[in-house]
Formats: sequence, structure tokens, C-alpha cells
Amino acid sequence: MTATSLTPKSPVRVRIRANRLILYTVLVAVTGLFLGPFGWLVLTGLKTPAELASAPVHWVPAHIQWHNFADAFDLIDFLGYARNSLIIAFVYAGLVTLSSAWVGYGFARLSAPGKKTLFGILIGSMMLPQMITLLPTYLIFAKLGMVDTYWPWVLWGLSSAPYLVFLFRQFFAGLPRELEEAAIVDGCGYGTIFWRIFLPQSWPVLSASFVIAFTWTWGDYIAPQLLLSTDRSTLAVAVMTTYVSSAGTPITNLQAAASVMYVVPILLIFLVAQRGFVAGMSTSGLK
Repeated sequence: MTATSLTPKSPVRVRIRANRLILYTVLVAVTGLFLGPFGWLVLTGLKTPAELASAPVHWVPAHIQWHNFADAFDLIDFLGYARNSLIIAFVYAGLVTLSSAWVGYGFARLSAPGKKTLFGILIGSMMLPQMITLLPTYLIFAKLGMVDTYWPWVLWGLSSAPYLVFLFRQFFAGLPRELEEAAIVDGCGYGTIFWRIFLPQSWPVLSASFVIAFTWTWGDYIAPQLLLSTDRSTLAVAVMTTYVSSAGTPITNLQAAASVMYVVPILLIFLVAQRGFVAGMSTSGLK
């Protein structure tokens, strides 16, 4: 047995391992806290109505009802509503990402009188609750004849979003000034600089912006319920309103099963774009 093997472990290494163990324990606990509601939703979708109404609560279904997912899928035009949601979400997310990038570029790299004041007003608009603008928004679109169409989401996308503008502004402000100066010397205008230099380098923020905007629209219940008819409505509205029994009570287990299938596209998009999403959120505030 060598002397090296008998040497006690360094106190620093022991402390590092203890801190790492505590960190992992906390992360596992937080992960369980966030996954708990989703796990309960899955279990609810696998139960019978009798188990949901029983007391005390049945945490685990006695007999797993896999057919609840098939019933929830067949009871409504699930694919049709999902198609409507995808159209609205992709159109809005794509347009609002590009428009917010353009506005963020202007606030970050261009000089104009009152720019700081306008930016402050833009950021302050994030404090307005959606309910305050709900009635005026409906009246405007009704006067324009855009109710029961997808045009409201096109206009919302073209008008940009304050939070996404803030993300792009912070990211573009951190890019080297030499890139812009070299392009101007070569004869490029600000539009060319944005499209050919700044936008290609902003893929982390583009990914983050697209995921955020897609999630906003995919999960929106109020605007589609207010502006769209039943045939054009989204999956969020259908899941909340169409799983009803003949007595007018919600069919909770089918609602839960449909909700599990409802979140699958969001999970897939995040898994595909998570690298860019995390990079965009971590670099948008750094110079």
C-alpha cells in the first residue's frame, strides 16, 4: 500500500463534492416541482370518471385507461383545430420575430431624437394587462371586417412585441461597432447591414424569440375565443370548451388526455430549438 493511497482527501475537494451534491439535490427537487403538475395531468388522463370523483383521492389509476387519449382525439376534430393553431402560431411567431428584430436593431444601432424616450414608452407598455386592450382591439378588428379571419395575428406580428424588441436591442447593442463601420465603408446601407450582417449573427435570439412567440400564441385562449368562430378556432379553445357531457359538465379525464396531447408540439419545438433558446436568453443581456 503506497503512501499516496493513505493520504486523506483534500478538504477543498471534499467541500466541492459536498456543494455539488447539494446543488444536484436542489436541481432534482426543483425539477420534480415543475414536472409534478404535468405528471398529475398525465395520471388524470389515464383515470376513469369514477376515480376522479372518488374521495380520498386516487393518486394512481387502478386500471390505466389508455383509450382516453384515443377518445379525446376522436371526439373532436383534433387535427383540424391543431392545424388552425399551427397556422396562427407559425405566422405570428415568424412575423413578430422579424419585426421585433428590425425594431430592436433600430433602437440599438441608429441615432434619432427621442430614441431613449420611445424605448422607455415601449418597455412601459409591457405593464399594460391584456384585458385593458381587449375591448378596443375587438372593436377595431370588427370595424375592419377582420373578425373570424387570421388577419389580426398578421397585424399583431407586423407590429412587433415589446419584450422581444428588448431582447434584440440588448443583443445588437453588444455587437462590435467595427462590423457596422466596415460595411458602411463598403457602401452598404442600414437595411443591407441588418439583413446580411446583424440578422445572420443573431440566431440565438431568433430561436428564443420564435419559441417565446409561438408559445404565447399556441397557449392563447382569450383572443381566439373572441375573434374566431368554432370552425376556425384553435386547439386551446377546443380543449377547454368541447369536452362536455350531455348534462353540461366537463369530461375531466378526456380534457386532461387532450391537454397532454396539446402540449406535445410545444415540447417538440423547444427540444429542437432549446440550444438556441438558452443561448439567446443568456446572451441578450451581455455586452
